[in-house]
Amino acid sequence: AAGTGEFEAGISKNGQTREHALLAFTLGVKQLIVGVNKMDSTEPPYSESRFEEIKKEVSSYIKKIGYNPAAVAFVPISGWHGDNMLEQSTKMPWFKGWQVERKEGKADGKCLIEALDAILPPARPTDKALRLP
Repeated sequence: AAGTGEFEAGISKNGQTREHALLAFTLGVKQLIVGVNKMDSTEPPYSESRFEEIKKEVSSYIKKIGYNPAAVAFVPISGWHGDNMLEQSTKMPWFKGWQVERKEGKADGKCLIEALDAILPPARPTDKALRLP
């Protein structure tokens, strides 16, 4: 969440953002999308500098875990107002879109739904026996 204090709480040493990113990597999640929510709550509202600050901080952390930040889509959104969820928002003209570079190729888009659509389905060994832990 981009709101003042909310992001800082999530990225702090025992914060939920850190915990979820580490869990995702540990559980084998290979592709990541970072939706920076509550952009309407920044000061000033829809602040580009706040988005860039969060993007820089999260990129640094996910790189330490083992993710490649260049392969992660960062999308500034407001779930409450629907900004950048299904279509590009006019309230964030500074956001030119997200790009990801991965070994399977490049992808880009302007909103969250496009980032979700760009996720590549993992290979599933359907010809093998079912294994449960």
